[in-house]
Formats: sequence, structure tokens, C-alpha cells
Amino acid sequence: MQTVQLDLTKRYSYADYLTWIDDKRRELFDGLVKLMSPAPMRIHQDISGEIFNIFKNYLKKKTCKVYHAPFDVRFPSKNKTSDKDIFTVVQPDICIVCDLSKLDRRGCLGAPDMIIEIVSEGNSSHDVKDKFEIYQENGVREYWIVFPESKVINVFTLNEAQKYQLLGMFAEKGKIKVNIFDDFYIDLEEIFDYTPDE
Repeated sequence: MQTVQLDLTKRYSYADYLTWIDDKRRELFDGLVKLMSPAPMRIHQDISGEIFNIFKNYLKKKTCKVYHAPFDVRFPSKNKTSDKDIFTVVQPDICIVCDLSKLDRRGCLGAPDMIIEIVSEGNSSHDVKDKFEIYQENGVREYWIVFPESKVINVFTLNEAQKYQLLGMFAEKGKIKVNIFDDFYIDLEEIFDYTPDE
């Protein structure tokens, strides 16, 4: 399969994005292409799998759904939802969607209720700064940033001013509340119970 050649200084839409048929993963930030890292380290996959399974089990027989990458989340601007008018498309590691009307055959159109990003080498500023701003601006109610090496999770929720506030930095042991739900706590040891790379 031939790699699509793109001009990284050009602004593209989701309609353009849909024509890129190769094995590369990309995201669009206000129309600018962000190339995603190659396959993540095993530690990333271990943690992602644990978190996904925990949410999947909790959400059985509930109306919310959990998805893991690759899964396109499209953020329309000013309610313009046609493919040619969408310029921001991300692939979160994990997202939870409770408004099922946002789901279609291509993924999610609009803000998920919660997004979890697992920081990999080389993409920390992408998740900590770039995606933080996109998720805040588009109204993702809860955002977790997971740091596998230090076994820390930073939890942010939107306040009344629609700005993220840090609820806490949770490390290695104990329980962490999922704030979009009233009764859901996750044991951190379940998330970080993996065999580190040697």
C-alpha cells in the first residue's frame, strides 16, 4: 500500500481525510495534519486494555458506550456537520459516549463525555497541551491523562466556566472516581497491574 503524500502546511477537511487510504494514522487539528506515532509500546497497550475492560464491564446494560483507538472523534465547528466543514478529527486512546445520537458508522460526531489519553514517548506535549485545549474547547466533560512510567493519572473536569480544573493527580494505589458517573470508582492497581518491559 502506497503512503499518501500530504502537504503538512495545507489545511484539510474531514472529507479530504476520508480519501487517505494507506496504513498511516493521522489526526486533524483545525485542518492541519498531525501524524500519529507508530505502534505504541507494550506498556501503553497493557494499560489501555485494562482501562477499556474496566469500563466495558461497568457499562454493561447501561446506555453509555466505550471505544478505543483507532476510533474517529469529529469536532464540528458552529454546528456545521458536513464532511467538508469539519477540520478537527482525533483518535483518543479511549472515549466514553453517553449521547448515543452522536454515534454513526464512522465514529463519534461531537464531544464524548469522557476521554482518556495514555502518554507515549514523543507525544506527551500533544496530549498534555494540544489535545487538552481541543477537548476543553469542545466540551469533553472529563479528561484523564495517564502517565504509564510514573503510574500517575491526572484527572480534569469542566467547571461552570467550561474550563478544565485539575481534580487530582492519582498515583499507583487507591481508588479514582469516574466523575461523569455517580457510583463508579476504579482501583488504580487494576490499571497499573502489568509486567514492565525489561
